[in-house]
Amino acid sequence: MEPAEYDAILLASFGGPEGQDDVIPFLRNVTRGRGIPDERLEEVSHHYRAFGGISPINAQNRALKAAIEAELDGRGIDLPVYWGNRNWDPYLPQTLQDIYDAGHRRVLMITTSVYSCYSSCRQYREDIGLALTETGLAGRLHVDKVRQYFDHPGFVAPFVEGTAAGLDQVREALGAPDGSRDSEIRVLFSTHSIPTRDAEAAGRSEGEPRHFEGDSAYVAQHLANARAVMAAVTGSAEGGVGWDLVYQSRSGAPHIPWLEPDINDHLEAIAAGGDGAAPVKGAVIVPLGFVSDHMEVVWDLDTEAMDKCRELGIAAVRVPTPGVHREFVAGLVDLIRERTAQGTVTDRPHVTELGPWYDVCRPGCCQNFRGAKPVIAEEGVGI
Repeated sequence: MEPAEYDAILLASFGGPEGQDDVIPFLRNVTRGRGIPDERLEEVSHHYRAFGGISPINAQNRALKAAIEAELDGRGIDLPVYWGNRNWDPYLPQTLQDIYDAGHRRVLMITTSVYSCYSSCRQYREDIGLALTETGLAGRLHVDKVRQYFDHPGFVAPFVEGTAAGLDQVREALGAPDGSRDSEIRVLFSTHSIPTRDAEAAGRSEGEPRHFEGDSAYVAQHLANARAVMAAVTGSAEGGVGWDLVYQSRSGAPHIPWLEPDINDHLEAIAAGGDGAAPVKGAVIVPLGFVSDHMEVVWDLDTEAMDKCRELGIAAVRVPTPGVHREFVAGLVDLIRERTAQGTVTDRPHVTELGPWYDVCRPGCCQNFRGAKPVIAEEGVGI
């Protein structure tokens, strides 16, 4: 897209509960329209309950919002930053109303989901369209979205730094800082599993000529990022320390296929060795699919996966997410500058051959199989 005169930034995220009383209402929001009874929601609420009913995601988004504001100010870019969630307060409709009431009319949105699939991209655009319709702001408030930034160097660099440090820590734990036991170490790049049907639709659109590795843009983008990280850390994407792409946080009916292998199942498999491979004694777990240490990281990785490593006798380190890493925050502001007439840059950096991704997704991209009626694009709805 051509640069535009945006007058506000919207940081959009998933949202999460902030107390025990919030957990079931939050889960109702997440599963709205699926007819799931509260009894079943209570069964799956245990990871929130274990942390006092508080998801870390809202505090992390407050910190990220403040960091973006400071970076914009430091560069002399005069754009206010607002924050809204899909599933918890502050909700997107109210945030959009606040933006409009403050006199803003053209908004650029950054989301905290960076890869291509329905729930990471298109659903945000649909929810913005619904929020504009609900508030009566369609045609009066224009909202556009930055490109999916999975391979922007600002997102990838913190993982390179963390993976290198994590590998050193695991080597030390194995008593082999010289790398002599690297054949017993595995780097596991973990991301949120999604239904295979959604994965196959990721990146698919009218006029998309490319074939994606794994038959999915979602899978291909993760694999490309993992190779970029390994090449930066070890000098080789394929040699030296072994690595795998694994999945976590599966939910839904067991008969519906989701992306595999699950990280815990994979840990058991590599700890056993076989097929000529040595049993793995050390693991570097890289939360490659996540922007911050929210519940899927602190429960599924820090709790369940680390417990599995201890059970299997694997020395493991979990690498930090980008969070408010200096390069990540700077990268987000660079993405803003790509699109704003106030600070236009012509360079669109990317570290894999898949990027830079589109500013505006093509018609039909990342098809919705969830049953909800898609929002029809209209003037003022940047979808």
